[in-house]
Amino acid sequence: MYLYRFMTYYFRLPVIIRLFLTVILLMCLFGFTIHLIEPVHFPTIFEGIWWAFVTGSTVGYGDFVPLSTLGKVIGITLILAGGGLVTFYMATISAATIKKEQDIIKGDIAFKGRDHIVFIGWNERTRQLLEMMKTYQKKDTFVLIDHTLKKFPHKEHACHFVRGDSTSDETLKKANIQQAAYAIITADPAKKEHEADQASILTTVAIKGNSPDIHIVTEILTKEQVSNAKRAGATTVIRSNDFMGTLFYQEIFRVSTVQPFDLLIKILATQQFSSVGMPETLFDQTFLDATTAFVSEERLLIGLIRNNEIWMNPPFQTPLKKEDKLLLLTPLN
Repeated sequence: MYLYRFMTYYFRLPVIIRLFLTVILLMCLFGFTIHLIEPVHFPTIFEGIWWAFVTGSTVGYGDFVPLSTLGKVIGITLILAGGGLVTFYMATISAATIKKEQDIIKGDIAFKGRDHIVFIGWNERTRQLLEMMKTYQKKDTFVLIDHTLKKFPHKEHACHFVRGDSTSDETLKKANIQQAAYAIITADPAKKEHEADQASILTTVAIKGNSPDIHIVTEILTKEQVSNAKRAGATTVIRSNDFMGTLFYQEIFRVSTVQPFDLLIKILATQQFSSVGMPETLFDQTFLDATTAFVSEERLLIGLIRNNEIWMNPPFQTPLKKEDKLLLLTPLN
């Protein structure tokens, strides 16, 4: 009964552990046997086990050798049985290592970390954002979910890859979405705008269902779907088309020789947006007073949030209120 339970448990173990235990048991058996046969040349069981490991692994130091005929027969048996088993064990480890590396590249390995940032969809925006994250947020861990990539150079981009549908609970669990801090959902450039927004909203619903407290940033292309994205659970909605449309307008009707698009990209690549509560020292002060105060801290005041409305670059004489939040542009560290 006990033997049956042991064998059942044994064969449930991973193959590498089973082989390792088999090698240990076999070497101990041969070591104990040679000690019994030649107690003079192998005075302790440990020395017999040492000889078994050295012989079975074909290292052959020669510090212990059997002298009797029976001892030599045991040595031959050990070389034939143990040597093959050890070689097979090492080959299995090598094969398992190679297979795991291939599974990681293919996105078949589940992520086990926590407090990570999950990116949905591989595109140029995701690639640029990863590059910025690697430069300025080196301590963060990133996970990419995408169903189009067959392989992903995870070492090059320092990102764990999970291949699959981002609306699938199984895929999201492989990315450990329950323990993630942020989810960034980018619009699929291969789809029409309306279809891309629908896919982003569906992904938002799936993520929120698996992790109610996660901070979700969703990219929406059409104005009509912004409210739906917020209802789906998006913490922040990015309307990239509005931003790009403004840049194109400024480029068409600009007078100066400065390239506003390139200039803005360079600025945003070295800055980060943040919002802070109103400091007590600025109560009842003007927007100009606050601008001057933050300039001394190398932070640029660009607007404020009042009654859930964003005021960008309000008049300098605008009085500040206690419940206001200030929008700042701060250099990345």
